[in-house]
Amino acid sequence: MTQSGEPTSTSLSNPIAKSWLIRWWDKLSPMAQTAVVMLATPLLVLNVWAIAIIFGYFRSLLVTVLIAALLAFLLSYPMVSLEKAGLKRGPAAILVLVLALVGFTALALTVLPFVIDQGQQLVMRLPEWFDSGKTQLMMLDSKFAEWGWPINLDGLITQTSDRLKREIQSVAGEALNLTINIAVFTANKLLDVVLTIVLTFYLLQHGEEVWGSLVGLLPRRIQNPFSATLRSSFRNYFLGQFIVASCLGSALVVIYSLLNVPFGGLFGLTVGIMALVPFGGTVGVVLTTLLVALRDIKIAISMLIGSVIVQQVVENGLAPRVLGSVTGLNPFWVFIAILSGARVGGLLGVVVAVPAAVVFKEALDALRNTRSEANEIVLVATDASSIPATSSSE
Repeated sequence: MTQSGEPTSTSLSNPIAKSWLIRWWDKLSPMAQTAVVMLATPLLVLNVWAIAIIFGYFRSLLVTVLIAALLAFLLSYPMVSLEKAGLKRGPAAILVLVLALVGFTALALTVLPFVIDQGQQLVMRLPEWFDSGKTQLMMLDSKFAEWGWPINLDGLITQTSDRLKREIQSVAGEALNLTINIAVFTANKLLDVVLTIVLTFYLLQHGEEVWGSLVGLLPRRIQNPFSATLRSSFRNYFLGQFIVASCLGSALVVIYSLLNVPFGGLFGLTVGIMALVPFGGTVGVVLTTLLVALRDIKIAISMLIGSVIVQQVVENGLAPRVLGSVTGLNPFWVFIAILSGARVGGLLGVVVAVPAAVVFKEALDALRNTRSEANEIVLVATDASSIPATSSSE
């Protein structure tokens, strides 16, 4: 620094040191950078394949640990409230876990028999519904002929009738079997259930230590931002999706009952469960409406109108207040994240795909902002160093 107090080029040069990897990358020509990317891509694909193989080998254990971690994460918030009320961590963890088990058991005993009974009746009614849909198509074809429209549905009806009937029965049967298998799985896999409960209880008590040891593996400067982003993303996403899906499912059950929709309770509950995943509510409304349309097109139209109104009220009125800008992701990337999660981890992968994508996006944004700030500081330092230093006499 000069006697006048102005900074010299030495004190401002290289204010933020770049890592050796970034400096090496900046020295490469565009052609060399392209070659490096082309050479590194097969290695990246090989690493992803190896990770997938390892995940498949330890899939059962990893799924159990991940479910326990998610449950502990969600239950930690009421446990913290109990701790603030004066209850110690151990008793608070036991109380929260017991209440969660009682609530889940009561919900399963109340809802599961209803779903199985309604599902069995639906499967039995499907052949009748399909015949009704075929009759409606034939009536529509005769109307087209009366109006003189050059549309003939005979060929379409003949080609798709048997195949569509088999496909619908197969899908409905698989859905019903999945519901029954969940109950059988819970009974047969009692050891996994007990292990999940024990791990959840342990993580409720010692989750902070476990999380701190994992985050400690990251560079120190990103530990706190990463931890805060991960917590907020998962908390806001799961809480928001649960509230929105519950409101949507409850409202549709009431609307379908008022409209005398057959199996309205089952269909409303199905749409609500599917709404736990982004785009799932829309897919559920379309599928259930098409299914009801086989029986009665008029009821299906009123059902679709009611579903759209309720969905718009929930998604445009409630969802922005509850979810806010939780994801900040383009719908296209949300869809890609869901497909990727389903491919890697099945149903559990679908559940955690969106919040994991949010964390990945936040990490990229933080890295991009860090590099931009570093470049701006370097430019300022370069401009300052180009100013000639004044002498003390001046």
